Amino acid sequence: MLEYIDKCFDITRNKPENIGPLKLAYIGDAVYELIIRSIIMDGRDLSVKKLNKEAQQLVNAGTQAKLAKKMLPEFNDTENAIFHRGRNAKNNSMSKHSDIHDYRIATGLEAVFGYWYLSHQTERAVLLLQNAMKESAK
Repeated sequence: MLEYIDKCFDITRNKPENIGPLKLAYIGDAVYELIIRSIIMDGRDLSVKKLNKEAQQLVNAGTQAKLAKKMLPEFNDTENAIFHRGRNAKNNSMSKHSDIHDYRIATGLEAVFGYWYLSHQTERAVLLLQNAMKESAK
């Protein structure tokens, strides 16, 4: 899929490190949700209602902040810099269901997911997210 997107759109032709943190978070939010949905569907025969309920528990600022804290030690220097740029970016929107601290950490994590997607590192994104989810389940 990414190869086709590369052919069609300019966003993947830019160096992801040079894209603004809120734009990385914008695309990263969708990437994160797609990976979460894929993980929860993997090998399970659940109704869409149950899948949505499970996804909602994982796709929110509070959970993303907890997972980010598990993932941070695994970030390389570039990922760490992008995370901090995303976390510290001035954003005029705010989640209705989370505190500002969790929201900012979630934005930083989403920026990293955007970076991974645009730099063709979705395998790393999936691996680190799965590991963080396993750690959180302990």
